[in-house]
This record gives sequence, structure tokens and C-alpha cells, in this order.
Amino acid sequence: MELLFTILLWTAGVAALSLLLLIIWGIYYDYTKTTIAPEFDHPLKLRVAHCALLIAMTLGEILARFRLCGPFFVTRFLMDLANPKIHPSLSAKDVDFDGVPVRIYQPKAPSTDLRKGFVFIHGGAGVLGSIKCYQDVCSKLAKDSDSVVVAVGYHLAPEHPYPTQQKDCYTATVHFIQNAKDYGVDPSQIVIGGDSAGGTFATVVAQKLVGRPDLPRLRAQVLIYPGVQGMDINLPSYQQNATFPLLYRRNVVYYALRYLGKDISLLDDFLKGSHVPDTLRPKYGKWVNPDIIPDRFKLRGYTRVPLASFKPDVYKKLPETLDISFSPLFAEDSVIRQLPETLIVSCEYDVLRDDSLLYKKRLEDNGVKVSWFHAENGFHGVINFIQPSYFQFPTGIQIMDRVAEFVKNL
Repeated sequence: MELLFTILLWTAGVAALSLLLLIIWGIYYDYTKTTIAPEFDHPLKLRVAHCALLIAMTLGEILARFRLCGPFFVTRFLMDLANPKIHPSLSAKDVDFDGVPVRIYQPKAPSTDLRKGFVFIHGGAGVLGSIKCYQDVCSKLAKDSDSVVVAVGYHLAPEHPYPTQQKDCYTATVHFIQNAKDYGVDPSQIVIGGDSAGGTFATVVAQKLVGRPDLPRLRAQVLIYPGVQGMDINLPSYQQNATFPLLYRRNVVYYALRYLGKDISLLDDFLKGSHVPDTLRPKYGKWVNPDIIPDRFKLRGYTRVPLASFKPDVYKKLPETLDISFSPLFAEDSVIRQLPETLIVSCEYDVLRDDSLLYKKRLEDNGVKVSWFHAENGFHGVINFIQPSYFQFPTGIQIMDRVAEFVKNL
């Protein structure tokens, strides 16, 4: 018994020391690598959140090297610990839409008319996030917009290879449209949207639905800081916010490679643009052009960096990055012009800011009605911090308020 106690005590000591070292490393890495603009509010709060993410991701990578779990297991586990209560004015239930788990949030108050529906697709680069950890976002959206919200629990990569995630989102959306009245929803009043990769998936699904004349047309789409192109990772926002939490420029490509199931050794070539064939550069360059970005978004510094020389072997390994399933900005005009009314949300301190600006211009050029909300004090992932706590950021609440207002006024 004494020996067992000694072993347990020693194990606990090693674990405590390891955790302490991880915390020290996370703080050191954040303060030496991160650059937070002096104009940004709540820098300390953001640094604490970033350190927590760094520690979780690093611990996951360490455990993965010992084959104890996948690289994202720890981060997923910790994200799901935050499970806020559903607002008392709502009911929620988990169901299955043709093999895709979803959670449906419905206002309890009776309505004489069919309500609007909102298919919400969570972010997380296709490798993180869940229905559970987005419960506060979806609950607030359903309550404030008086709509029925369907949160899609698509299967995550790398366990479920690309493009499973987009197929799941498409499947769930089509099922909801076809069965909307069963949930008190007008099938002609369904909005699709999401944040980050969820915004990307929503864009892809909206484009695919253009080819479904047998279904009612989507009423609108809501794209919260989506990524829409895999061609140029040197646009102004990528340079200005290269080391701004919670999403570094290098991490954009790291997550993309993990999502696509590609070798991480391709990261630097992807960053430089060596994967873009010379034959495609003029065509896509019309839409991925820093000259399209308004000058006011270049005031914090920008140096034009041309794409590096094309490497055919790199393109052969990364053809998906220029496909419309990964880069929906590159869809044909005939598709773009049929998209529904759109709300685009961008954040000043987000590497993906300029993706939103480019897609906004593409939609407007094709006659799509666009509303735009730019969060001057926003950063990537800010809507995940709307719970009343130390980690609450007012900008996240402002964004969700704007989304709810947009949906109500459709």
C-alpha cells in the first residue's frame, strides 16, 4: 500500500510539473511570438485565451506522438467542457438528418405563422468545434431572431476525410429544407450561415443548391469571417495579422493541410503560392487581387508579395486548394449571380479579413444584395466568447446581435 501511494504521489508530481512547464511555455510563446495591435481592447484577456489554446494544442500534439490520442483530442475535449445552458425560452433536441447529427433550437412561444429557419454550421477548420461548444451561439441566435436554428454536427477531419464535412452540411441542409414544415419553418425562409470554416461550408452548400431547382431557394446566407480562397496567403490582412491571436497566418495553412489530409511539409510552399499553376494565375488573379482591397485596410502596413514560382509537384499534392469546394471564391459568375441575399461579417484583426472583402466584391459585381458588418475590434473566433465571464468580448455579442437583426428583418 505504501509503495502504491508513493507511485501515485510521484505520478501526480510529474503530471503537475509537466503541466506547469506547458503553462510556462505557452506564456513564453505567446509573449515572444504574438503581436497585438495597441489599438485593440482587452489585450490581456485575449492573451490568456490564446495561451490556453496553445497549451491544449501542444499537449494534444505531444500525446499524439506517443499514439495516445489524435492531435486535436485535447482541444476538442476542453472546448466541449464549456456547455452553457439553453435559454429558458427555447427547447432543444438532438436528431439525425440522413446520418448527420443536428441539434434543433426552437422558440417555445407559439406562432401563428411559420417561422424562419437558420442552418448554422460551426467553425473550427473542419477539425475542431462541435454542436456542444456552439450552444451559446446557436441559443442566442434562435432567441434573438425568433427563428428555428439547426446546428449541424458534421463529422470532423482527419478521422473523417475531406470532403465529408461539406457533404454532411449539404445533406443536413437539404433534409431540413425538405422537411421544414415539420419544425414549424417556412421552407422558402431558410437562411444558411456559419463562422470561419463553417462560413466556408455554408458558401459551398449555397453554391451547390443553385443547381437544385427542385428545392425552394435559400432566403439568405450569413458568412462570419469565412475563408474563401486558397491561392494567396499574402494579402494585406494576412501580413498585418500574421501573429495576431487566435489564428496565426501559418496556422491557417497548418489547419488547412490537416483538414485536407495532406503532409505538413507542404506548409511553406503553400504559404508562398508555389501550388498555383501559371495557367490559372491570370483567371483567379481577377478575384484575388490586393488592388480590390480598399486602401484604408492597408494603412497598418502592406508590401505586395507575388506568388512564388510554380512547382508542379506541389500542385499535384494540393489540387483541392483551388477547387471551389475549398475556394468558393472561384465559382463561375453563372453560379455567383444566383446566390441569395448575403450578410458578410469581417474582423479587423483577422488574417481572413480580406477573404471576406474579396467575396463581398465578387457578390456585388454579380448583382447579389450584400449587407456588411466590419467589427473594428474583432478577431478570428470572437463569437465564441459571448458567455458572461472573464473571457467575454463585447465584439462577439455585437456580431451576433447584427446577425439576429439581419435575420429578423429579412
